[in-house]
Amino acid sequence: MEDLYFLWTKTGFANLQWQMVAMWVVVVVLLYLAIVKKFEPLLLVPIAMGALIGNLPIDLYDTTGHLRDGTLFYYLNLGIKLEIFPPLIFMGVGALTDFGPLIANPRTLLLGAAAQFGIFFTFLCAPIFGFTLKQAAAIGIIGGADGPTSIYVANSLAPELLGAIAVAAYSYMAMVPMIQPPIMRALTTEKERKIKMKTLRKVSQLEKMIFAVVVMTFCLLVVPDAAPLIAMFFLGNVLRESKVTERLVKAAQNEIINIITIFLGLCVGLKMGGFSGDSHNFLNPKTLSILALGIAAFSIATASGVLMAKFMNLFSKNKINPLIGSAGVSAVPMAARVSQDEGQKADPSNFLLMHAMGPNVAGVIGSALAAGYFLAMFGS
Repeated sequence: MEDLYFLWTKTGFANLQWQMVAMWVVVVVLLYLAIVKKFEPLLLVPIAMGALIGNLPIDLYDTTGHLRDGTLFYYLNLGIKLEIFPPLIFMGVGALTDFGPLIANPRTLLLGAAAQFGIFFTFLCAPIFGFTLKQAAAIGIIGGADGPTSIYVANSLAPELLGAIAVAAYSYMAMVPMIQPPIMRALTTEKERKIKMKTLRKVSQLEKMIFAVVVMTFCLLVVPDAAPLIAMFFLGNVLRESKVTERLVKAAQNEIINIITIFLGLCVGLKMGGFSGDSHNFLNPKTLSILALGIAAFSIATASGVLMAKFMNLFSKNKINPLIGSAGVSAVPMAARVSQDEGQKADPSNFLLMHAMGPNVAGVIGSALAAGYFLAMFGS
């Protein structure tokens, strides 16, 4: 009996905690959203598996609740801790981004800027729920609908909230087609949704190259703390637009971004521990507050973009369809597709996708600049 008891103590069953089992339910929900609902499966599946691994009693963590030094997961997690993974993903996003629509219609830059209001509104509201200013800044970035940026800021300012912030950011990004349309319809009339915009002019390769270099330089001079994100984003874009680095572009668009996405999602999931006393404990009231603040940030960002378009129409002869204002959040290109879908529901002959890509890519730059501002204000 003593031998059997000793054997029992060496199994994981003897060390299970109810918090771990409760987190298995969260894992099932994440897998359901990713596989059945197809909500951001490329990241939610690795996050879910990381959360499952992190909530098994397999001696991954030390007594402080951090990943044990010397293990595979410890070294993978350095990609987040040392702020390597998010900038590399930004390089891939830059290699996939076409700035043509934004250059052809520079006014849409204002729509991307307006959508960042959700970030700052949530930053001001979060302290009401008991969060520190650093934590409020990390939570507010969820409003930009930019997962890598949310992770980048959370790792620097509020690593104890990283799991909840990452799940909120990517969940709401995935649910763009569910969250945005009711807000868009509530703030626009049918006549506004039927507005047809002029066909965009063709933008030359030289214009795109100059735009990338000039905007990158300007952004880094204004907000140096955003350098890792902004620099890698425009590096990827210059590789794309130069037309002479095809192999590098394909690597950035495919192999690099895919590999980093797996590791990033896995490491985020590992931070969703349900251990009692763990500083990264996912099961606490603050998690619900973060989820609530995240949806508020995202909704306000969507509404701000739509309302900015309506305001601009008061002073413009060439009207902007307010639906493209919702694409100011940086969920590329999903938010632009939602604008397209809502426009075609009002008028099947209306094509807004390329117009919506302008504020969409502007939102990527805007959220990175907001992140740089918070890092400059509250970073160590």
